[in-house]
Amino acid sequence: MARVCQITGKRRMIGNNVSHSKRRTKREFAPNLRIKKFWSEEEKRFITLKVSAAGIRNIQKNGLAASLKKAQEKGLINLV
Repeated sequence: MARVCQITGKRRMIGNNVSHSKRRTKREFAPNLRIKKFWSEEEKRFITLKVSAAGIRNIQKNGLAASLKKAQEKGLINLV
């Protein structure tokens, strides 16, 4: 998975650069992704995820297990 948050599903968006003369050229809005390790208390191991800043806040708010379960239901990650 390239440039996709494994928790929220955020991916790049395409938009326009707009100059002073209103000329439009294509550009990309990339999500704020980080590769981060989270400690799973249930499995007693670290889980490495590629998450956005919003995904990190989501994990802090809802907990790692709940966030992973919801992401798996959405089809964003594949837990074995």
